[in-house]
Amino acid sequence: MNLADTIRAIPDYPKPGIIFRDITTLLANARAFRRTVDELVQPWAGGKIDKVAGIEARGFILGGAIAHQLSAGFVPIRKKGKLPYEKVSIAYSLEYGVDEMEMHKDGILPGEHVLLVDDLIATGGTACAAATLLREVGAIVEAACFVVDLPALGGAEKLRAMNVPVRTLIEFEGE
Repeated sequence: MNLADTIRAIPDYPKPGIIFRDITTLLANARAFRRTVDELVQPWAGGKIDKVAGIEARGFILGGAIAHQLSAGFVPIRKKGKLPYEKVSIAYSLEYGVDEMEMHKDGILPGEHVLLVDDLIATGGTACAAATLLREVGAIVEAACFVVDLPALGGAEKLRAMNVPVRTLIEFEGE
């Protein structure tokens, strides 16, 4: 099975000229979803991962499954205003402005080994901000995992420049 074939391409979304890579079709395919989780987990199976941090929203789906497979805890990294308890936050730049993400202050303890997870890495703004947030609370960011990489947009390289190893399963060139 070619995992790339299970991802729907939606042209001109969210704006003209963009091809949106929709992983909901991969998630709906039981074999593809299982294989995706297995392949993302494989390098860390039997290793020391204390927590998996998933970026809202598809990172929650993947991150929860990965945390289960690794017998690790799961910590959501959410958009501002979605968490009810004491939180830490970080502002980050988007192509159209600034946004913020948050996590519970006590979600990760200093020195814990964390795997960062989301569905796709594009420009890297969100993932780099999440890695910075995790480090600010004392996490050891072991790696960042994504199903899809859009290498032309440079996000994975930005994470690597922060000394965060990156694992991706599928690349779509030129997007």
